[in-house]
Amino acid sequence: MVLHGETFDDAAELAAKLSEEEGLTYVHPFNDPAIATGQGTISYEIFQDLPDVDVILVPIGGGGLATGVSTLAKLLNPNVTVIGVEPSGAASMKASLDAGHVVTLDRVETIADGVAVKTPGDQIFPYIQKNIDDIITIPDDELVDAFLDMMEKHKMIVENAGLLPIAALSHLKCRGKNVVPVLSGGNMDVITVASLVQHGLINRGRVFTFSVQLPDRPGELLRVAQLVAEANGNIIKLEHNQFVNINRQSGVELRVTLEAFGHTHKRAILDALCGAGYAARECHTNDFYH
Repeated sequence: MVLHGETFDDAAELAAKLSEEEGLTYVHPFNDPAIATGQGTISYEIFQDLPDVDVILVPIGGGGLATGVSTLAKLLNPNVTVIGVEPSGAASMKASLDAGHVVTLDRVETIADGVAVKTPGDQIFPYIQKNIDDIITIPDDELVDAFLDMMEKHKMIVENAGLLPIAALSHLKCRGKNVVPVLSGGNMDVITVASLVQHGLINRGRVFTFSVQLPDRPGELLRVAQLVAEANGNIIKLEHNQFVNINRQSGVELRVTLEAFGHTHKRAILDALCGAGYAARECHTNDFYH
């Protein structure tokens, strides 16, 4: 096993070089119609389970999976709509389709590392041009929300590249249609899972942190905690800093990280504190698992 570079393109360049130097067989993961054909069996499974499918959503990185799925889907039903989904920070296929030829991005930046490809496959590009009806691009924060949805509602761990079709659902007007998102993988380590859960909860206002200046006298901390409890907030972590000011008589800083039901509830908690005379302000939430 050789780990090389920051992107797929870096690794692919070295793999091609090693295959020539050492007489190895280089199997390209997407820029090969034969590989794409094998991936296209996914469409066969889709039509077996749902013959009247209207829309198929498929992730796009280099384009092999999308080529196989879209080509076979159109053969099985020319009227089916196949939509590719790319991360906004690595939308090389969309850029290529817009240009009419394969282009190389200067850089890619996305949490969906499985589709972080600067240059899509030139061998499969004509199939994409012919069979992909549209491409949707998804920002990373929507992938975080999609991950939380899949964990909470479906008890499934789907990697960020595979979450692209889930995130794309909110961009479609598909009520009453049979839509199939292709979840292409679940390759994710537990550290990444924990990080995505944390960021998802913060994005949805279900975990947040506020800072407030308190008079340095007994009972103030308890009063703030009681106000949070009365507003149905659940405190996760407290940081009480008596050294934020040189003059302790001017106050101490309290940082509170807590759980809420969402953005509306978060606002209600902050309003309750402000109504009681505490000028609470939301601030950055650090890692609340420690």
